[in-house]
Amino acid sequence: MRLFVALQIPAAVRESFATLLSQLRSISAEAKDKSARWVRPENLHVTLKFIGEAAPEKLSSIQNVLAAVRSPTPVSISFHGLGFFSNEKHPRVFWAGMDASPNLQTLAADVEQSLEPLGFPREQRPFAPHLTLARFEPSRLHEKLRATIQENSSRNFGSHVTSEFHLIESKLKPSGAEYTTLQTFRFVVAEA
Repeated sequence: MRLFVALQIPAAVRESFATLLSQLRSISAEAKDKSARWVRPENLHVTLKFIGEAAPEKLSSIQNVLAAVRSPTPVSISFHGLGFFSNEKHPRVFWAGMDASPNLQTLAADVEQSLEPLGFPREQRPFAPHLTLARFEPSRLHEKLRATIQENSSRNFGSHVTSEFHLIESKLKPSGAEYTTLQTFRFVVAEA
């Protein structure tokens, strides 16, 4: 099983990104540029931890440790801005940025820490919350695409407050990744 832990985004934010992605896909198609693999809007999410391959018999243990992750308050996120990993001249990943409450960083660290004893190593790179919108192979960007992305670089895509994260299975298919939510975890538990 190929697994990851993520925050889902609300329909209004997803729709805002869907509009942009549709516009960018059209530009790519017109330019006959096949370097971009666009993320389907229904697959947009904020990854807290990419677990990777996990044996099915570990699923119960994964669910148990994730169920214990807590935060005193919900996570607030504002989605805005566009950018690239590694950079605009050599784009590998096209992403949307976000401003988040400080507990998003803590939540991601707690998820990492809870999974480490099960044999899932911590990520070596610092946590950089973002939404992946496309991957480029080869690492290049068509000029019309670059111009449209630049025009939208400071666009606001909406905001979201959440008290839950999800364990998601990813199945890689020729048509793209197919995601199935295996379990939802509330990380803010109201006191009685």
